[in-house]
Amino acid sequence: MKKQAVLRGLLGFPLGIAMGYIVTIIISISLGQGYYSPCIPELADTMGSEINAVILQTLLSGLLGSSFSASSVIWEIDKWSIAKQTCIYFLVMAFVMMPVAYIANWMEHSLVGFLVYFGIFVAIFIIVWIVQYLFWKNKVKKLNVQMSKKS
Repeated sequence: MKKQAVLRGLLGFPLGIAMGYIVTIIISISLGQGYYSPCIPELADTMGSEINAVILQTLLSGLLGSSFSASSVIWEIDKWSIAKQTCIYFLVMAFVMMPVAYIANWMEHSLVGFLVYFGIFVAIFIIVWIVQYLFWKNKVKKLNVQMSKKS
């Protein structure tokens, strides 16, 4: 299990970077008024230059990708209930996501900013969880139908 987590974490790093880059493109298209914004202006101010900010954001995006990927092994611990898997996965990801979002200035540096960002994180987590649950429930149902036809 540890070996799988490490391997997935290594593979998740470039995936996180790619996702971070895609997000900057989407934000630039929707808010950039024809210009590409590689990072939040506040992060560039904090880091002293845009290139330093982009380097930090790239590393943080890679860390997120590694964390999400490595933590996916939690879903394969069959002796845990789905509730326990969900709770542990959520806690691990929240403990990674919130500091990364704070450091990268993706949230306002205030209690309200933290709560808003956390609320968005929870909402996205719930939506993704429900979609994944329904997908796998449907897949298991189809497998059961196929197995009953073979009997």
